[in-house]
Amino acid sequence: MPEISENKAFKALRDWWAEMGVEADTGLLRALETAPAPARTEAAPVRRKARPSLDARIEEARNLAAGAADLPALKAAIEAFDGCPLKEGARSTVVYDGVPGSAVMVIGEGPGAQEDATGKPFVGRAGQLLDRMLAAIGLSRQTNTLITNVNYWRPPGNRNPEKEELAVCRPFVDRMVELSAPKLIISAGNVPTQALTASRSGIMKLRGTEQAFTTSGGVTTALFPLFHPAFLLRRPQEKSRAWRDLLRIEQRLAELGGD
Repeated sequence: MPEISENKAFKALRDWWAEMGVEADTGLLRALETAPAPARTEAAPVRRKARPSLDARIEEARNLAAGAADLPALKAAIEAFDGCPLKEGARSTVVYDGVPGSAVMVIGEGPGAQEDATGKPFVGRAGQLLDRMLAAIGLSRQTNTLITNVNYWRPPGNRNPEKEELAVCRPFVDRMVELSAPKLIISAGNVPTQALTASRSGIMKLRGTEQAFTTSGGVTTALFPLFHPAFLLRRPQEKSRAWRDLLRIEQRLAELGGD
């Protein structure tokens, strides 16, 4: 048998063949040993599916919202919607808590860490303060209030939601107001107040005033901007002004027949 250069792999193979009583094919071994190593190829880059345009995603949200006949169906539609980039990094889709069809709807800016963990809006320290504020004027998420947000997924680092993120959620916000038909909306904080009123004025100027919120379907509801409870935790000296605003909300709700 002609000699060929040895290496550990070919020697092991030839020894195994010998133990099995098979004559080694020296020509094949020589060809395998002298063949050039296969060229290494770089893995093809993974191409992420291109995100539809903002207009396309807003249109999808409109169609999903319009197809919801009640709040549970709307909640399911929001949970199935993938058009908001924030959903990719969130644990939960936080839609609403409370009683559908209530006279009062509270709309905040979006979930934080605790809301993202539980799937419910306003459950952290700010949420506990909100519950106490509502209770002071006879309101409760257990009996006569629905609580939601203008955005349903936690932004990274609890930053404010961006205009694009708010825009793709807006059809769902409108539809929730139309389906729940509250007598009065409380916008908690600067972000929902500016998003719902299209005003450039801040919460300091708009709090304590009555605004009109009109959905894309033409439903108009009285809206009262209120300091966000998280702001009041940082600035407790503003609680007296918040208390006056709550009394004004209580009075207006009675006038609207929602008490």
